[in-house]
Amino acid sequence: MAKKNIASTNFSKYIKLFWMSILGGTIALIFMFFLASWGVFGPLPTFEELENPENNLATEVISIDGKTLGKYAFENRTPVKFNDISQNIVNALIATEDERFYEHSGIDVKATVRAAAMLGKEGGGSTITQQLAKLLFHGEGSKNLAERILQKFKEYVIAVKLERQYTKQEILTMYLNKYDFINLAVGIRSASRIYFGKEPIDLSVKESAMLIGMLKNASYYNPLRREELVLNRRNTVLGQMYKNDFITKAERDSLQSTPLSLNVNRESHSDGSATYFREYLRDFMKDWIKNNPKPDGTEYNLHRDGLKIYVTIDSRMQQYAEEAMAEHMANLQRVFNKEQKRNKKAPFYDLDDTQIESTINQAMKRSNRWIRMKSNGDSEDEILKSFEEKTDMRVFTWKGELDTIMSPKDSIFYYKHILRSGLISIEPQTGHIKAWVGGINYKHFQFDAVKQQKRQVGSTFKPFVYATAINQLNLSPCQKFTNIPYTIPKEKYGMPEDWTPKNSDNKYGGELTLKKALANSVNVITAQLIDMVNPKNVVTLAKSAGIESDIPEVPAIALGSVDLSLYEMVGAYATFANKGLRIEPMMLLKIEDKNGTVLEQFIPNSKEVLSEESAYVITNLLEGVTEGGSGIRLRGKWGSYPDNVVTGYPYAFENPIAGKTGTTQNQSDGWFMGIVPNLATGVWVGGEDRATHFASITYGQGATMALPIWALYYKKMYADKTLNVSKAAFDRPENLSINIDCSKESLENDTLLNSADKKPEF
Repeated sequence: MAKKNIASTNFSKYIKLFWMSILGGTIALIFMFFLASWGVFGPLPTFEELENPENNLATEVISIDGKTLGKYAFENRTPVKFNDISQNIVNALIATEDERFYEHSGIDVKATVRAAAMLGKEGGGSTITQQLAKLLFHGEGSKNLAERILQKFKEYVIAVKLERQYTKQEILTMYLNKYDFINLAVGIRSASRIYFGKEPIDLSVKESAMLIGMLKNASYYNPLRREELVLNRRNTVLGQMYKNDFITKAERDSLQSTPLSLNVNRESHSDGSATYFREYLRDFMKDWIKNNPKPDGTEYNLHRDGLKIYVTIDSRMQQYAEEAMAEHMANLQRVFNKEQKRNKKAPFYDLDDTQIESTINQAMKRSNRWIRMKSNGDSEDEILKSFEEKTDMRVFTWKGELDTIMSPKDSIFYYKHILRSGLISIEPQTGHIKAWVGGINYKHFQFDAVKQQKRQVGSTFKPFVYATAINQLNLSPCQKFTNIPYTIPKEKYGMPEDWTPKNSDNKYGGELTLKKALANSVNVITAQLIDMVNPKNVVTLAKSAGIESDIPEVPAIALGSVDLSLYEMVGAYATFANKGLRIEPMMLLKIEDKNGTVLEQFIPNSKEVLSEESAYVITNLLEGVTEGGSGIRLRGKWGSYPDNVVTGYPYAFENPIAGKTGTTQNQSDGWFMGIVPNLATGVWVGGEDRATHFASITYGQGATMALPIWALYYKKMYADKTLNVSKAAFDRPENLSINIDCSKESLENDTLLNSADKKPEF
């Protein structure tokens, strides 16, 4: 009997110890919770910080048709609202990360106890709210056990505060907007765009499951590196969704058998659309920020304040422009490379060995390698030696990046072979810049050929001479001029010697109408015109039309001896299409802060340059270029060109097009300016160095190098009926006093060539 009493007493001791442990542990946990809430373990976020948690929000560049062109960001984060997130995402998140999310107030006691008892083997005990607390206020947990325990208690406190401050939907949204899905995908919107090329609202069940699966460890479950692991993790999430009745067994089984189906769209600055435009915009925004402080006097931060910049670029037109350039330039490069196999000094012409060496040395001194080594204190001999050492590198090709081994000096020679290009489109009536392609590949060629670069413009400058003559003298396109050598004597206009330009084909005789003269770029008649109106007046008109660069007031400008930017030229040509009214090119519509408050709206300046009648007459003259002059190949419906160098030919355009080709000395630059009533577009093609060019005019003229890009681009736009690019005639002024109908004029003395292919222009 005594033994039984002793056993009973001992058992009761264990019961007491058990309950005392439970009670003591609970009291200790509560005490630790209060200590954490009192800030004993370190400061906690204030009420204001909870109201406005620190976020790095990307500034977004939004096209006129509502598409995101790119972002400026420390973190590529653009927050979305709960209603813009697919329910599939929400369901997957709750099923996988926090099944009782809607039942607890920040801490799931049941899950916490289970995690503690099983040492985390059956999952952690953190709620979504706790995970948000960790992301917002201390990031990754400490690897030190004691510190991590203290952090955990702080997370409990913050989670409770968050639950009091925000709704469940707001907590879910904040968490999804905050999480870093890696590969520059910070937040659910960036992740959905980068991995699947769509907005979060459009994510399917299996896409949502993959992204939620990454929450366990995005670096480990990286879909771009560990596809099989990510697939298995996605299937686990699908299993959780079935377990929680978000999908059926049949849906689970069906979806688990499918691949990831990624549609990767990288969003680094060198990726995506309108890269050159975005870089120019970045510089503009730096100045704008300096001049437009916040209400409290501090400066906006372009990379974290979540500004929204609405621009005039049309994403569809931008895409078509980039596609057209890539198609033609890849083909043109193929032809150029074939030619260079016969060039002992490739890719240069017109240079001796000393000049080539000087060119390469200058390129080396401009390189990042040289600048970096120089700043590190390396001697010039050491730097030069490093340029001779072969190394692993990745280079640009039109078939994709190529991993190779070559010396940095050899890579300079390699890149000197690559032809460059630029394109810009402007809507004449609004000044809106619709497309801006500053080069062939921003990652490898960052010099902008639209605004930053200035090159000799060749015959594309001649319309300004003709426009001045028409505006001043009321000349008709049908008026004839003698096609004979013309000399402007020395000292006139301050010239040191006589100026007698030659026709590019050295053919003279007879008379030509102004329309035929411009169509075929006849130099001697352009010389007569500039002498009639005075170079100063031509410069004045060009400046009024938007040319900002210095232009010398000398007759030689008539043949395009001046260096100008593509941006300037297209802006000025747009004036012709807009009835003589210049609208300043415009790239911005408005800027908003992260809350949608408009900070500034932009309105372009306008200025009358030509009379409506004169503007119409010059467009009529320019139509002649595409009807029977150097731009005639736009009209071609059959035939081909050597080595198919004219990409996509025949083009078979039938609508009115006012255009002008331009080819500079030695074929260093090829230009084409083409306008229809509601869109002006200019294209330039050439090498980085003027000594890099085609050997012959057949391949090196503007009609071969630049015109095909314009043609391919407009073919794509005309196929897209949503764009409404005009095929109509230019508006004819009422009571037109200048005769433009040359059909009744005698052409007996005209000595014209049948095609621009046989007649180069300079």
